[in-house]
Amino acid sequence: MKPLRVAVVGVGHLGRHHARILGALPGVELVAVADSRPEQARIIAEGLKTRAVADYRELIGQVDAVSIAVPTVLHREVAGAFLERGIAAMVEKPLAGSPAEAEELVAIARASGAVLQVGHIERFNPALAALQASPIRPKFLSAERLAIYTFRSTDVGVVFDLMIHDIDLVLSLVDSPVRSVSAVGVGLFGDHEDVADARIEFENGTVANLTASRASYATSRKMRIWGTEGYASLDFGAKQATVVRPSEEFLAGGVDLEGVDLTQPSAIKEHLFGKVLRVDRVEPPTCDQLTLELQEFVAAARGEITPRVTGAAALEAVRIADRIVRSLDAHRWEGDAATSPALPAQAASALRGPHAWSRARLDRRSRATS
Repeated sequence: MKPLRVAVVGVGHLGRHHARILGALPGVELVAVADSRPEQARIIAEGLKTRAVADYRELIGQVDAVSIAVPTVLHREVAGAFLERGIAAMVEKPLAGSPAEAEELVAIARASGAVLQVGHIERFNPALAALQASPIRPKFLSAERLAIYTFRSTDVGVVFDLMIHDIDLVLSLVDSPVRSVSAVGVGLFGDHEDVADARIEFENGTVANLTASRASYATSRKMRIWGTEGYASLDFGAKQATVVRPSEEFLAGGVDLEGVDLTQPSAIKEHLFGKVLRVDRVEPPTCDQLTLELQEFVAAARGEITPRVTGAAALEAVRIADRIVRSLDAHRWEGDAATSPALPAQAASALRGPHAWSRARLDRRSRATS
């Protein structure tokens, strides 16, 4: 088979791993790596024995596929340039920083016939695969994605940076249109929100509560799902899943408590989660999610499969993320800021918590537009 000519645009924290993995895949020729920082491109290229370029446009016409790991604000420009020429593109999440730009990329790919895959890497997490082996139709979902501030992805807020993962997962699990979105959020380190909490309600009645923070002391990537078939707890960080389902005996209407010491909580728990409820703890073999994702991209670029995270799927996640950001921006912590009197400097400096952060953010916006 003729090697698939591939390049990586943006070889920073994440892109360098794209280049490393693609360069090692069978049937793939890593033609070049591109980065606006020539020295960074040179270092990565030398380590992988490939070519370095500073301008990604030099690669057009020289590659069959490209993996793009540049800042979100550049996704439309960079990915669009390749998709317009019919070149398959794998774009890191989110697809774009706005629904309008995401829609343009999907339209360009559709018009040119180019493959467009988006890097929602949690779709390849073994914990999710374990859930798919024990299907549960969600009625209520709760997710938390907490991270320490890394000073990366500062061109977007935590909704487009971290929560977008869980938005995509929820949309892939719930087969129903979104009815409403409400959210609150605060910014700590800049003009974008760093902590956010969102509630998504679907037309079929399903509800999802999502929490994301990039200002957390500890990290956590977990999701809990409740449905009529049972309950699932997914730990995306540990790549583990626990699925709890009613036993056949319980479904048949019988709960035998004979021999159970009801005065001992431990005995009740052991009986409940073993006889009444079936507990399956799944610890799938460790795998490299990024490798799986890029292997799928290579197969899709060759026309062998359709990627599981298409441009259309990623567009829906961007649309919901945008609704969440607009909802949290509209929230007022202390009434309507437009009509609130300005606080004296000494009073403002004494404020603590979301009100102070929200006011500082609004003050910056006011100065920017004045």
